Amino acid sequence: MHSQINTNIGRYVSFDTNELAIFNSLMEFKAVPKKTILLHEGEMCNFEAFVIKGCVRKYYIDANGFEVILQFAIENAWISDISFSIYEKNPSRVYIETIEDCEFFMFNPETKEELFSKAPKFERAFRILMQRSLAVTQERLFNTISKTATEKYIEFLEHYPALPQRVAQHYIASYLGISAEFLSKIRTKMAKH
Repeated sequence: MHSQINTNIGRYVSFDTNELAIFNSLMEFKAVPKKTILLHEGEMCNFEAFVIKGCVRKYYIDANGFEVILQFAIENAWISDISFSIYEKNPSRVYIETIEDCEFFMFNPETKEELFSKAPKFERAFRILMQRSLAVTQERLFNTISKTATEKYIEFLEHYPALPQRVAQHYIASYLGISAEFLSKIRTKMAKH
């Protein structure tokens, strides 16, 4: 049951059987139906979730009342409001919602600290995960500013090849920062080529 997350975390640091047993004992398994909001804007985020199965989105609602998707998390990805709510101790500015029926392994800040004290090598693994997340966020910001809508969509397909079959087109458009109609035109144009 834990092989998927153990493989994921073991890409960065090698762990012995005892360390993995501690890690596995501190995780909470959770099955969550689709369209469940795990975090509302204004709440304190008290979890980091590893997606075993399913698809999740993180989004905020802008001044005009539109949803702006910041992140999709599918199998083998992590999702949380770690930077703003967990570490800064501020109420979250985002929503986290399941798009499909999902299965997660979850940590709260207390169990994560317990993990670090019992198996200190995990602190390094989670630091590396955080650095990778920051790099992805910076790359996404750069692309949002510097690339055309078509270039952003092509890159999206490279990173998430199966996602267009799993999520509504308007979600993808929101993630790319364009209208669903414009995305439809891009897709039509690409199909002709």
